Amino acid sequence: MSADEEKWVPVGKINGLFGVKGWMKIYSSTEPRENILSYSPWFLKKDGQWQEFELLDGRAHGKGVVASLSGISDRDRAAELIGSQIAIRRSQLPATEKGEYYWSDLQGMNVVNLQGEALGKVISLFETGANDVMVVRAEDGKKGKPRERLIPFLTDGIVHEVDSEQGIIQVDWDADF
Repeated sequence: MSADEEKWVPVGKINGLFGVKGWMKIYSSTEPRENILSYSPWFLKKDGQWQEFELLDGRAHGKGVVASLSGISDRDRAAELIGSQIAIRRSQLPATEKGEYYWSDLQGMNVVNLQGEALGKVISLFETGANDVMVVRAEDGKKGKPRERLIPFLTDGIVHEVDSEQGIIQVDWDADF
């Protein structure tokens, strides 16, 4: 197994039941939400253990997605999986173009400003509608509490370089902000 295959990429969560034949309601974090149905197998994490399931069928349903997985043919077995995180292997994703990044690849990277000051590590990202925002956590906060910064992920002014090899994102951002 390559290093890429060992890196899990979260893509959703099982959040309910749909019918009596083992179908489940899925919260999808892919964009658009139906893209989660493009990947198989899925890896479900329940009670700290990863299990592999083939996606048999699925479709958009209301504001979510419903799906059927291999080995899950009744409501009781499906109920056991509610709350399970859904992930895929990094290698299942299409390659990115230059200047494109998957959020999962940015998480954990160190962020430094143009003056070389360490601002912390990317712990998550979120959308605002206008742009994506990195949540950067540093352990240099007051009274021993971590400090979090919200830094827009804008490659035309704030993010100057993403060095995947070194795991560093260089930004034009004041350390006091």
